[in-house]
Amino acid sequence: MDKSLILTLGDELFAALTSGQAVEPLTTRFPDISVDDAYHIQQRMIARRLEQGERVVGKKIGVTSAAVMNLLGVHQPDFGYMLDSMSFSEGEAVPMERLIQPKAEGEIAFVMKRDLMGPGITAADVLAATEGVITCFEIVDSRIRDWKIKIQDTVADNASCGVFVLGDRLVDPRRVDLATCGMVLEKNGEIACTGAGAATLGNPVNAVVWLANMLGTLGIPLKAGEIVLSGSLGPMIPVQAGDNLRCTIGGIGGCSVRFI
Repeated sequence: MDKSLILTLGDELFAALTSGQAVEPLTTRFPDISVDDAYHIQQRMIARRLEQGERVVGKKIGVTSAAVMNLLGVHQPDFGYMLDSMSFSEGEAVPMERLIQPKAEGEIAFVMKRDLMGPGITAADVLAATEGVITCFEIVDSRIRDWKIKIQDTVADNASCGVFVLGDRLVDPRRVDLATCGMVLEKNGEIACTGAGAATLGNPVNAVVWLANMLGTLGIPLKAGEIVLSGSLGPMIPVQAGDNLRCTIGGIGGCSVRFI
């Protein structure tokens, strides 16, 4: 894809973010767009946000479940950048005006205590470099109209990042079985979905291994202090103003968020 078009599409997605107005899918307008093109568009969109004074505080991994891979017709995850403006605290209210068409996912976040640089990273390396894990919500959002996305659309759109909410309990990942830990996500006091760690590439640690090695091929490290959202443990749950959500993950703890 021509560099000028990459810049134009990155600017278009940035404008969609700031205006709250979704755009038509990139893949319907540009059928030949590649995943590599999409990552370059993502970089432009992020660069525009950094120009506004935002800063990178971590990364997210998406497309980690077999169901979503099949939906998008791909066989590997994707990644995006978490910025400081996306961060909300336990129980804090998220204004719907910040979002276009949000959905909530219950996830396990990793907090890094040292840099990690692929390739060649193993699960043991990830655990040794992790300060702790914490229950979190990722509120995914798409700047693509009606969520009509293919993998190239979501990659270009910063892996459909919206905002994220961290719980208030940090747990040593070696003290919990991250593959078998169960998740319960409640919406307005009723169970909306359940899941388990194994939904994320068999184990959330595997997702972070993939990310560290993928970023390593691009010369990008995971940095000490960064937050890594490892992928959803269950289906996405649509939300609207007035909703209250709580996610509980066995052995790790809970996280709550409300929407206004």
